[in-house]
Amino acid sequence: MKNKLVIGMPAGSLADVNRGGNLVTLLKAAGFPTQGYEKGGPTTFPLHSMLFGWDGRPQEFGAQLALHEVDIAIGGDDWIAERLLEYKHEYGKNITLSKALSLGRGKVRLVIINAPRPEGQSFDAWLTQLLTEQKIIRAVSEMPYLFIQWFQKKRAALGFGEEWDCYSIQKYNTPPKIEKGLVVYESWGKTEAKVLHGSVDFGLEITQTGSAIRNYGLEISEEIMQSEAGVWAAEGLKNDPEKYELARMFLLNLYGAVFAENKVLVLFNARKDQVPAIIDYLDKHRLFGDEPTMNEGINFTEFNIQVRTADPALPLAQVRYDLARLGATHIETLPLDSCIPELSVIDF
Repeated sequence: MKNKLVIGMPAGSLADVNRGGNLVTLLKAAGFPTQGYEKGGPTTFPLHSMLFGWDGRPQEFGAQLALHEVDIAIGGDDWIAERLLEYKHEYGKNITLSKALSLGRGKVRLVIINAPRPEGQSFDAWLTQLLTEQKIIRAVSEMPYLFIQWFQKKRAALGFGEEWDCYSIQKYNTPPKIEKGLVVYESWGKTEAKVLHGSVDFGLEITQTGSAIRNYGLEISEEIMQSEAGVWAAEGLKNDPEKYELARMFLLNLYGAVFAENKVLVLFNARKDQVPAIIDYLDKHRLFGDEPTMNEGINFTEFNIQVRTADPALPLAQVRYDLARLGATHIETLPLDSCIPELSVIDF
């Protein structure tokens, strides 16, 4: 793989066209159509022989980047952070990875959940009571190291000492390996059920809307992190000039596809005497950057502007109507697959 850019391609919701990730469409718009990815792999890039798709789970990409098994990977902030904490605590290694690009999708919240507390009792008071009365606190999470990090900061904020920094990560409901401290059962989903039925004191859950948590009758007591999907790069990638340039090419085009989402190109004509009023309108609503894009003819001027399709303050339909009232004709709306402002948008 010396001459190829190895890209961690995530299985799961990011690849699913029905769950909001839809990387297949995004990559195609960026100029990197895939083969095999939508069917679960193996993934190839038929137009780019220098790109190699490594199919995997987002949970694993942090470790694979640290081991230089992949050069860049598409995954969530949360799973990258979890793997880095695991390397730090279990192997004594501080790994540096860089987030090269946000993809604006896969947004989730990591929250602390628990059964309803006695009426009027704050979460801090409830947790203080647990720390005072119990020798072992049991928790459950798909991300045990992020939970431990939160817990250690929380116990310190509540005035408890380092005796609570002892922890054990175990399979669900196995006997505690420690006499005092935090036992985190590593879960593979359905965290809510384990909290609901009293198997643990509380848990860390990954959620988008919180609806499943509410359906279980549980409370969200604290939000510890917000996460989204992005492109992460291995440490030292810049030291390989060939792979680094491939990575920048990939990132720039992917940025263009993300930036173009929810935008269209509106083209229209205007008579020369109508141009000043139209320019005033475009300027007022910031519908151009440095200056409007105009093609001058003998009697008419052709404009093209970029418009957001989901802006409630200035809907696309209103823009087209306003332009028509100002005299614009032949108003055409074209979809945008990509829009790259300039190379400097990639700061990597």
